Amino acid sequence: MQIAKVRGTVVSTQKEPSLSGVKFLLLQFMDEEGAPLPRYEVAADQVGAGLDEWVLVSCGSAARQVAGSEHRPIDAVVVGIIDTVSVDDRRLYNKRDDYR
Repeated sequence: MQIAKVRGTVVSTQKEPSLSGVKFLLLQFMDEEGAPLPRYEVAADQVGAGLDEWVLVSCGSAARQVAGSEHRPIDAVVVGIIDTVSVDDRRLYNKRDDYR
């Protein structure tokens, strides 16, 4: 899994029928210091993530291991909303601090 920040939504009215009803998010990956990387991914949202939230994203074949995604042409899926991230006893992200 990787850490990413939700930057926006992606809407597609014409798509593969198995993707009907799937919510898509535009994610920006984060580095080990909590800084945004110049790398983006469109991912299916399985957990109801919102704008600016940090999320866990599974990519590649791991994305198709999530229930409901097995037979969909999905390369990335949001599998968790992050509450906190700490590295070497340093807090990089705290969801509670972002929503005050």
